[in-house]
Amino acid sequence: MKHQQCQHYLLAKPETTESNPFGPEVAVFKVANKMFATLSCKRDKQHWWMNLKCDPDEALALRDIFTAVIPGYHMNKKHWNSIILDGSIPTGEIQRMIDNSYLLVVHSLPKQAQTALLLQLKHHCSTG
Repeated sequence: MKHQQCQHYLLAKPETTESNPFGPEVAVFKVANKMFATLSCKRDKQHWWMNLKCDPDEALALRDIFTAVIPGYHMNKKHWNSIILDGSIPTGEIQRMIDNSYLLVVHSLPKQAQTALLLQLKHHCSTG
């Protein structure tokens, strides 16, 4: 999955915003002002990387399965993975990881905000 596809998929999530608080080289994606992803090009300029929030047990499993999944770069390595967008991970799997990251953050929100976002997501999935 190319970085432009990732960016589009991330921004398609309900109430998602993109900003660059760490400078133009790192895009930060938030829902309800809580980060669920980053997207950046590393210094070697060869590969884009994406940080995604992840369940700790699943984070370890994904690192075992995919060599392009490593502990979160500049993140809490227990709860975040970095995905190197080198084409080795199937698109559907990257989308699943993005979905899970988004949902982990949504489920941490106050009940009212959580319910509203889950309804929007349900509507988005049934129409999209």
